[in-house]
Amino acid sequence: MPPILRLALLLASLSVAPATAVACGPYSVALYEFGSLGYFDAQRQAQGVDKDVVEALARRSGCVLNTRVDSRARIWEQLKQGTLEMTVSGVATPEREQLAEFWPYLGTRNYALMSRDTARSLASFDDFLADPKLQLLVVRSFRHGQQIDAWIEQLRALKRVSEVGDFPTALKVLKAGRGDLMFAHPMVLEHWRGDAMKGLTMLDWAPGDSAIGSIVASKTLVSAADRQLMRRHLAAMVADGELERILSKHVGADMASRLRLPPGTQP
Repeated sequence: MPPILRLALLLASLSVAPATAVACGPYSVALYEFGSLGYFDAQRQAQGVDKDVVEALARRSGCVLNTRVDSRARIWEQLKQGTLEMTVSGVATPEREQLAEFWPYLGTRNYALMSRDTARSLASFDDFLADPKLQLLVVRSFRHGQQIDAWIEQLRALKRVSEVGDFPTALKVLKAGRGDLMFAHPMVLEHWRGDAMKGLTMLDWAPGDSAIGSIVASKTLVSAADRQLMRRHLAAMVADGELERILSKHVGADMASRLRLPPGTQP
């Protein structure tokens, strides 16, 4: 066979050869300000547990994951409208599970956060409910856990809930005395240790409640194959200790050990 003909056949075979690898992504992953999970450094660069988790997941899976920061309310609206692929530390609800898959990676629960002066007269949520002058602060679109969310709806019906756009704002409003109570995770508040927490205290009003933080992936915008791939690698991060190392970096080893997923809960 003449050389020119062999070359032509080779080029033709390459042009129809199937791809050996299918790209995963790119996908946009929305982060949000949430204490140790998400914050800005002095150069206004996003930092925190969730950013490190997303970067490790991208490295291990080979998926292209582009992060950006947005408000929690806008994030959930974008997921609902089908204009955002992924977000972080989401709490699943039946409504949300219609839109997205949830891959758990940390287990925690909320405590009642208030001033020490307010706490002196409040032993439980019932005490708070009984005083009509007291106002609850919540971050728009946050979910806290079954019991606490039910309490919030009780107060919402009584017009005793004030909503703000993000967690740092809620904390500032609480410290300024323009609200009396908010619910928060101890791990999130690790970011504000020291003077920032001066005068505040946490009370354990819902010891039986729980909140499972998950990577959230749109069922319509993230392919089933890519969801399976990333979920498998997230599970490996939990199993081999990389996730706990990320948590330890931001909240310390003791707190990280208390953020493990409950038995039977897997990504």
